This record gives sequence, structure tokens and C-alpha cells, in this order.
Amino acid sequence: MFSGHFGVAAIVKSKTPELPLWSLLVSTQLLDIVFIPFNLAGMESMEPIGEGGYANMMIYAFYSHSLLGAMFFSILAGLLAGGFWGRKSGVIIGSVAFSHWILDLIVHRPDLPIFPGNAGDLPLLGFGLWNSISGSILVEFLLISAGSYFYFKHVLQSLGPQRKGKAIAAGCIMTAFLFLSLFIDASSLLNK
Repeated sequence: MFSGHFGVAAIVKSKTPELPLWSLLVSTQLLDIVFIPFNLAGMESMEPIGEGGYANMMIYAFYSHSLLGAMFFSILAGLLAGGFWGRKSGVIIGSVAFSHWILDLIVHRPDLPIFPGNAGDLPLLGFGLWNSISGSILVEFLLISAGSYFYFKHVLQSLGPQRKGKAIAAGCIMTAFLFLSLFIDASSLLNK
């Protein structure tokens, strides 16, 4: 799931116009952003388990994507956002950041630990929607579609004519990028 996370940002943006879109986009990808330094430090990794896209990777993100790690980074993001945009916006940013873990729980194979570093060696979590190529493509398609719908509905109903044109153009570019990303991922999965 990559594009689907951004669909969540677009849905939330339509309901919270006071928050900058970039803050929601970053929030939806915060756990993957945090994964990068852990990966570079050799603490987290990805291992191919087949051909195709990211759905054919076993992801060892035992810190950034552990349940408690996700809660920690989401709360931290919420506190930072609250300092900039107020308490309500902080709660929204924290929730959007945590939505990443919820969506990953749905699509990932059991590779998400509860505690950072998989402390306690408890069973790993993940419902494995990636095992169904068509199911995972459908969920991501629906998230992008819903995000696009709510974003454009908000733009058309609430913005003045001067801002509406730029917002529609930006929305069209983002929607095209997300569907292109989904198409590339789907093609790599279906052509293996």
C-alpha cells in the first residue's frame, strides 16, 4: 500500500481545510519516512519473497512499524502539529499518522510486531490482503477514488474562483500520479 495512504490524506483534507495538504501527506507516510533511517542503520530491512512490487517483499520494520512504535511516532507528530496549528489539528495529524499502521495491518503479511524490536517475541500481526492481488488493488483503488472524490467535492464547494483553478490543477496532478503509481504496482504484480 503506497497510494492508498495518500487517499486518506485527501479525504481528511476535505474535512479539515485549515491543515496544509503537505502536513497530511507527510503524516500518512510518516512511518515509512521513519523506516528510512532505521533501514540505513541496518535495524530494519526488506527482503524479496517473489517477483513484482512491494507486495512481494517481507518487511522487517520492527521499530518504525511496531504497534507501540507507530503509536509513539503518531503521538509525537500530533504533539508537534498541535504546537503549530492547535490541539484539534494535532489530534488529526496524529490520527492520520496512525492510519498508516491500520492500513498496513490490513495489507501486510504477519510482519508487524507489537513491541519495538519485536521484544517479547510475540506473534507478528498482519491480515495479509497482499496475498490477494485483486483485493489489494481494489482497496487501494477505492482509497484513491474516495480521496479524489472528497477532495474535489471540497474544492468545488468551498473555494473561491481564484483559488479553485490552482486547487483543481493540483488535485488532477496528484490524482493522476496516484493512479499511475497504482497502475505500475498492479502491472508488476499481475505480470509476474
